[in-house]
Amino acid sequence: MRLALFLFALLFSSAPVFAAKTILVMGDSLSAGYGIRPEQAWPALLAKRLHDKRFDYSVANLSISGETSAGGRSRLTPALRQHKPAIVVIALGSNDGLRGLPLPQMRDNLNAMIDAARASGAKVLLAGMRLPPNYGPYATEFFASFADIARNKKTSLLEFLLEPVATQPEFFQADTLHPTAEAQPLILDHLWPSLAPLLK
Repeated sequence: MRLALFLFALLFSSAPVFAAKTILVMGDSLSAGYGIRPEQAWPALLAKRLHDKRFDYSVANLSISGETSAGGRSRLTPALRQHKPAIVVIALGSNDGLRGLPLPQMRDNLNAMIDAARASGAKVLLAGMRLPPNYGPYATEFFASFADIARNKKTSLLEFLLEPVATQPEFFQADTLHPTAEAQPLILDHLWPSLAPLLK
């Protein structure tokens, strides 16, 4: 009798039995939507696409403008506890590079974030970045770091988050660093093929 009542409650309760799974985005200004409205940034567009495609996922965008890999690492553990994500998108490192911070330190931070996310049961997508060529050999090592991390950790990699807009000035704000609202759908379209397999 109790089992029958329990099943009845599950079937007819007005509250959803299963909550949507969460995609946690840990990024910097490129994911926080610097200079544009939050709903125009690619993580917000991702949430809309997931809804439209009837994927049972929500998006928690914890990206902060100016964030470094060290900052993301320090914030990740409480974020994992709070959101219990199924997928973590790590899109950090740009500010490490622009500030010329030691690359071994950045790699250590990103490795630790991947380990923590996986230990919580989440899948991980690492989004890489590039630096301007005037950074010389540092820029080359910086870009290669993301592929090295993904290979060593056997995690999914998007080689360069801004690939579809990087060489098109019209898709950047006046500071030449931050993508416009018009660039955000292109960034999402570029990221989607790397993210979609993790949704299964």
